[in-house]
Amino acid sequence: MPSAEVCRIAFIDDDPAFQEALTGNLEDAGMSVTCLPSGEEAMAWFRDGGTADVVLLDWRMPGMDGIDVLNAMRAEGFDDPVIFLTVLNDQIYEEAALAGGAIDFVEKSRNFPILLRRIHLIVGGRKFPATAEADTGREPGDDATIRVGDLELFSDHCRAMWKNVEVDLTLTEYKIVALLAGNPGTDTTYREIYDQVRGEGFVAGYGDVGYRTNVRAFIKRIRQKFKAIDESFEAIENYPGFGYRWQN
Repeated sequence: MPSAEVCRIAFIDDDPAFQEALTGNLEDAGMSVTCLPSGEEAMAWFRDGGTADVVLLDWRMPGMDGIDVLNAMRAEGFDDPVIFLTVLNDQIYEEAALAGGAIDFVEKSRNFPILLRRIHLIVGGRKFPATAEADTGREPGDDATIRVGDLELFSDHCRAMWKNVEVDLTLTEYKIVALLAGNPGTDTTYREIYDQVRGEGFVAGYGDVGYRTNVRAFIKRIRQKFKAIDESFEAIENYPGFGYRWQN
């Protein structure tokens, strides 16, 4: 791809061997990687004007750990998309990461193509979409906007409005809302929703219970964000044992 479209990765990890190996794979995939060996150095880099299309962030690091870095980034207005890349696999860490504003949570043991797919899903919604809509200069109100009742979705910005108020959705949450609202009145399975979040075929752990639990957690957070704007919000309906639907 042209140099202006190279995906920029900020890779924050205190393990130099792992960082070197993965950086080689990322660069072979056409990405530009900035390696940062600690949370403190990462924050200094952001404050000095550093930006990235995706931040890969380790959790366990001396000094500032990963969640400290994420909290500091968001507190200081740095909204670069964050994927936690960690050896930790307990759901409590994933929930804390997503609640703190991370977009994804990937175990270090996962194969590189899985991580690469996650990165492509993220940058596809921000800067490098297959249709290049983000760079066409479109404004909200043209065919990049989807309207479903009181909901407006701006696909070129990955932003959602409910009754003319912006909903503070993460990219992952936006994708779920877009999937449901894009098929109003249609039942969407737990698996279809999870595939939208994690990529098709991703193993969630604990079989069906694992991915259903994750989907329920995402839906709960999404509903809370809409209800913070409109207490009467009831557009996301549950089809027990199957999934969810967007109902106007």
